[in-house]
Amino acid sequence: MERAIILMDLKMPVTDGYDATKEIKQLNPNIPIIAQTAYSTRDDQEKAIKAGCNDFISKPIDKEILLNVIDNYLK
Repeated sequence: MERAIILMDLKMPVTDGYDATKEIKQLNPNIPIIAQTAYSTRDDQEKAIKAGCNDFISKPIDKEILLNVIDNYLK
């Protein structure tokens, strides 16, 4: 069985990652979405989680942290 994970950039030119996450979660509430952004204040993290993101990582992305977060959703 294939599994999917979305890495969502929160700052995008047309639709921001918060709105995109809300739209995706309406279509597929079970898909894990990991927010990624260089703007990593506590407020940004809380806003991402409230929008429906399952997790949050800051840029620049540390490979080990990313792999650990992804591994949590593939178990």
